[in-house]
Amino acid sequence: MTTTSPTTASPTSNSITSSAGSSGSTANTGNTGLSELADNFNSFLTLLTTQLQNQDPLDPLDTDQFTQQLVEFTGVQQQVDMNTNLQTLISLQQTNEATAAMQYLGANVTVTGTAAALSNATNSPASWSLNSPSPATGTVTITSASGQTAYSGTVSLTAGSQNYAWNGQGSNGVTWPDGQYTLAITATNASGQPVTVSTQVEGTVSGVNLSQNPPQLTVGGQSYPISSVQSINSGSLGGLSGLNSSISNLNSSITALSQLL
Repeated sequence: MTTTSPTTASPTSNSITSSAGSSGSTANTGNTGLSELADNFNSFLTLLTTQLQNQDPLDPLDTDQFTQQLVEFTGVQQQVDMNTNLQTLISLQQTNEATAAMQYLGANVTVTGTAAALSNATNSPASWSLNSPSPATGTVTITSASGQTAYSGTVSLTAGSQNYAWNGQGSNGVTWPDGQYTLAITATNASGQPVTVSTQVEGTVSGVNLSQNPPQLTVGGQSYPISSVQSINSGSLGGLSGLNSSISNLNSSITALSQLL
């Protein structure tokens, strides 16, 4: 087993998936609550108006009591306004996240993950980046998409990041077919204490799924949240400045609106 630099095949197409699915569910829940609150507000207003219209002229409504009801009336109105502003804030935040996700399309990125693609046809090994906080000895287990153990072996780790590549040859010497393979590693230091080793994979973002919240990026056939992106290595980011400008404007709108809450 040797370590080589990761090789990632370029995607044949890019895609953006958008749906009202998850965000629609959140919006519907918020709209239902807002509708109930508005109904309560209207009912309160109707009751107060009816009370004023039908009060006894010889025994009018107590001033203190009336003032208290007006305070409650104002509180309900403020709550309605606050819920409306919150719905707008959520909508702006979701738009902000979607805009930010689109800038990754076509870029070569490094993400936190354990699945890598093996391609014998292009002589591209499955590659991972292993990051260890200290020198250690690790036991690597590589499994196929169906959960079968393809390879198991040991590897010496240095402190920091290092590449690990698997050429598809199983523990029994048989070459495994092309596909996605998952790496798991357990490691210990010289004194036998466990060492936590993180794994990352590199690939090109071939799709952005906006139906998820937060949006998901497709890298090497796997879905990753934006938060898993560790670095942008290269790629076509020609529209980055325009997107950053849009994000900045959205952030300004969100900040201004949040001050009203």
